[in-house]
Amino acid sequence: MNDTMDINQPSFRYRNQRLPPEVNRILYVKNLPWKITKEQMYEVFGGHGAIRQIRMGMDRETKGTAYVVYEDIFEAKNALEKLSGYNVMGRYLIVLYYQKDRYMKKVNEEKEKERINQLRKELAEKQRKVEEKKKAKATLKVRKKRETRK
Repeated sequence: MNDTMDINQPSFRYRNQRLPPEVNRILYVKNLPWKITKEQMYEVFGGHGAIRQIRMGMDRETKGTAYVVYEDIFEAKNALEKLSGYNVMGRYLIVLYYQKDRYMKKVNEEKEKERINQLRKELAEKQRKVEEKKKAKATLKVRKKRETRK
């Protein structure tokens, strides 16, 4: 029997199913225990489908989060449905679809804020220089008046 026609294969089973646009193969997982290992992650998430990659946060801001990339979009959907709210080592997982647009928007906003702050600093520096020039001119006028009086 040809394996492409096997109805037990997940890709054949869900082939005609319509999915919402936010559904994709990459899941964003929050509220992970800090001491969870990659092996434990593969145990928890691997039971819902073939995993291509798991990336876990390592630094202070990203610790407790991970990206889980599945081979198939339907396996990712199944994992999200089954593991949202799942208790792992005393913590309830928050599982979301990774949304590149939302992430990129956030990154772009941060870059824009940095650019605005830089422009503000430059403007403040220019204003300070203009004020210094005005003071210097005023001081020069006062000196010239004093000299003409003498």
